[in-house]
Amino acid sequence: MTDTVPEDLTLDELRETLAPRIAGHAAFDGWTAAALAMAGAEIGLPPGRAALAFPGGAVDMIDAWFAHIDAAMTNDLPPDRLAAMKVRDRIAALVMARLRLADREALRRALTILSQPANVPRAARLGWRAADAMWRAAGDASADFAHYTKRLTLAGVYAATVLVFIDDESEGLSGTRAFLARRIDDVMRFEKLKARLKPDPDQHFSPARFLGRLRYPAR
Repeated sequence: MTDTVPEDLTLDELRETLAPRIAGHAAFDGWTAAALAMAGAEIGLPPGRAALAFPGGAVDMIDAWFAHIDAAMTNDLPPDRLAAMKVRDRIAALVMARLRLADREALRRALTILSQPANVPRAARLGWRAADAMWRAAGDASADFAHYTKRLTLAGVYAATVLVFIDDESEGLSGTRAFLARRIDDVMRFEKLKARLKPDPDQHFSPARFLGRLRYPAR
């Protein structure tokens, strides 16, 4: 894509190209038309063309930036590197990779915009998408109810960790890492408890088994 002139880019390619550049300016100027114009000028885009890629304004710009981070995260942690890790370690590595790839001030400003009442539904969709991207990168292929519960749980853990990250001044983000480890520990303990409390199908009434015995009585 680097050899393609801006006029030849599709809108999707334009969003992908501009997103990280907008974030760089958003750290200082917010997710504004000015940040978008400066990002467009960096790649020689004619005035006004950049705005066509983001008809929804700031939220569309943030959406594109988060998509860029998702793609960068999977490039940073390819499947062969994650394969040797335990699942909990894969998730922790993916969360931290995603945070490291984000400009903290741009993220802080993005969260302020997404927390506005009108943007909460969009924010929820973006949180789900981030969780889905991390689980897919971790190798999850579940298609049953667990597919949804895993993503809802991770979305909550990730959202809480982001709030710690944006104010974390500890060396090597040790505070964020410790917080994330505790949240993952909490989830793991809950999953183990849930498994222990799960009813044993052999010790509870089963209509299918009952009907089967009526049809084929024990001898």
